[in-house]
Amino acid sequence: MVAGRSPVVLNQIGALVGKRIAAHPSRPTVLRHEDGRPPWDIPDGVEVLLTRPLIGWDAAPAARPVGWGWGLRWIQSASTGMDVYPPWLLDGAPLVTCARGVSAVPIAEYVLAAVLAFEKRLDAVRLHGPEDWRRETLGGLSGRRLGLAGFGAIGQAVAERARAFGLSIGAVRRSGWTGSETGPRVEPFDRLEDLIAVSDHLVLALPLTAATRGVVGADLLARAKPGLHLVNVARGALVDQEALLAAIETGRIAGATLDVTEPEPLPSGHPFYRHPAIRLTPHLSWSAPDVEPRLAERILANLNAYARGEPLRDVVDVQAGY
Repeated sequence: MVAGRSPVVLNQIGALVGKRIAAHPSRPTVLRHEDGRPPWDIPDGVEVLLTRPLIGWDAAPAARPVGWGWGLRWIQSASTGMDVYPPWLLDGAPLVTCARGVSAVPIAEYVLAAVLAFEKRLDAVRLHGPEDWRRETLGGLSGRRLGLAGFGAIGQAVAERARAFGLSIGAVRRSGWTGSETGPRVEPFDRLEDLIAVSDHLVLALPLTAATRGVVGADLLARAKPGLHLVNVARGALVDQEALLAAIETGRIAGATLDVTEPEPLPSGHPFYRHPAIRLTPHLSWSAPDVEPRLAERILANLNAYARGEPLRDVVDVQAGY
């Protein structure tokens, strides 16, 4: 039985999470977010905010609203990345936690599906009649190199599954390497420039920060191994999209699988929609039937700790921005 606080919680995530939170032994009062109300407009008395992207945070004012954060003690985001929120949410805010790793498995499965689709070209060899019957040589994964730009929960989940296909794996991480963080059969790289030069597939799994915005630009793409396949499951703004298109047109980059773009959605008529070497999906790599229950479990675990006055997990590093 959890003893301690009986918090007032504003739930902006969804009904399943709200139902699970309401049944918590700390007996919280769970308030439902009112449709049309700005997500930063928090009722008096709320001390825990459960929030998520795509509910209006993109329209938040540039400056912190008067009275914002008064009484809030903890903000839990349903996303891993914090770039979707205004800077003032982290600047001097109460404790903020994220959903780090909750969607790592479905995202890793998406990545492997994208890599297999690129190598096996099943769309291209689909038959529509006997006149299409032909013999072709398909690509394979064994011995190919998979580069991971980012080696957090997502990168590690991708690496675990890529090993089963015989892929050679290399990785870079923003915080650098101090020991055996890669685990078996993952080669650590210090520079993205060196990793892209030897990779057949490069997966972007980096957070979007001031330091990573536009990191995949013309200079980096010029260093790519010819025939590279780029997979972006992180944020669209990591990539200079004009530079990517130019690199594909010249043949330096063989193709791209993009689950994220900048902006989302891309405007009508954008060349990415019709380009045969680009596969676009609508930012759904994170989705799976068990994601919302897993998120609820993560929040409940943190609510246990919060009610007891213990440290919470997945606290956002304000300086790093994730």
